[in-house]
Amino acid sequence: MDTDISKIPSHLLELEDPIFEFNKQIIDATSDLCVSYKINTAFYEAHGVKGWHSMEKTLHYIPSGIFTIADAKRGDIGNTSTQYANAFFKTHPFDSITVAPYMGKDSVSPFLAFENKWTIVLGLTSNEGAFDFQTLSVGSEKLFETVLRKVSDWGTANNLMFVVGATKAEQLAQIRQIIPDHFLLIPGVGTQGGSLEEVSKYGMNDDIGILVNVSRQVIYAGSGADFAEKAREEAMKLQNEMSTYI
Repeated sequence: MDTDISKIPSHLLELEDPIFEFNKQIIDATSDLCVSYKINTAFYEAHGVKGWHSMEKTLHYIPSGIFTIADAKRGDIGNTSTQYANAFFKTHPFDSITVAPYMGKDSVSPFLAFENKWTIVLGLTSNEGAFDFQTLSVGSEKLFETVLRKVSDWGTANNLMFVVGATKAEQLAQIRQIIPDHFLLIPGVGTQGGSLEEVSKYGMNDDIGILVNVSRQVIYAGSGADFAEKAREEAMKLQNEMSTYI
């Protein structure tokens, strides 16, 4: 739910909370097709208190049983990460949160301390800037491989997953050698050019093991009054395609 107010249909802008109204209709149209919704907090934080209220309403509107992700990319010294964890696991009861591991174990551990919650650590991201640092050599392996190897020891396959971009599909088989059992959150399919077929081929394990995120391709499939119907059509196409690879 990367809801950009400049991209939502103009007729919604007349409403009191256009972001929530947009999200509400997207959820109504797609909830039977989705296993998860990922809320990118930046698109709500940018609107101050009103944006946080839109996020809260969206989170609570998502049907129970559907996995929720706070795409917040937090991570700081221990006591700060503890407060981030409290914010997104208690105050805003998300099922999971994305975390940047750059500051090390003590910046990630506070999130892992919560039972029945998931910590989703950045592994190899889908943006072009990933090559600036993540693929640098560290001894005999790449930095992202070191991150995957070390972080996988901090939690278990039942509370820890990793972000691996679909645009890096050629490296998924190699990644699966390092973390064979962990779930992978895979952005980059669709608008960013990632291939669902390649992601499924190289990323799946015996338990499927991948959570494919498609945002803009679905939520902005239409720009008129029928935007929710268009979103549903796009989501159905993706679900049907994925079913052929399972």
